[in-house]
Amino acid sequence: MTDARYIVGVIAAMALITLALRALPFIAAQWLQKNTIVERLGEFLPLAIMTLLLLHSAAGSAQQDRLGPWPELLAVVMVIVLQWRSRNALLSIVLGTTAYVVMRNLTPG
Repeated sequence: MTDARYIVGVIAAMALITLALRALPFIAAQWLQKNTIVERLGEFLPLAIMTLLLLHSAAGSAQQDRLGPWPELLAVVMVIVLQWRSRNALLSIVLGTTAYVVMRNLTPG
């Protein structure tokens, strides 16, 4: 049987680690704002992460569908064109997502 003090200790340790991880950005904010490496990562990393998430998601969805990657590719091209023309991220994301969902639901399968 598990000791109650052990369970309480584990929960307390998890709570402290979670609190520390959530508080760390606020504690280190002054240092992070002045650091050139962090500033450079702030410019580059969001785009890189979004690109990787997009590629991973589109490739996974395309592999599961018998029709191939066409709905994903059309939705991605639509988002790129909308973003390029309108410079409105919310509009691009909403219309691209809507187009993708419509294409996925209208294709027989």
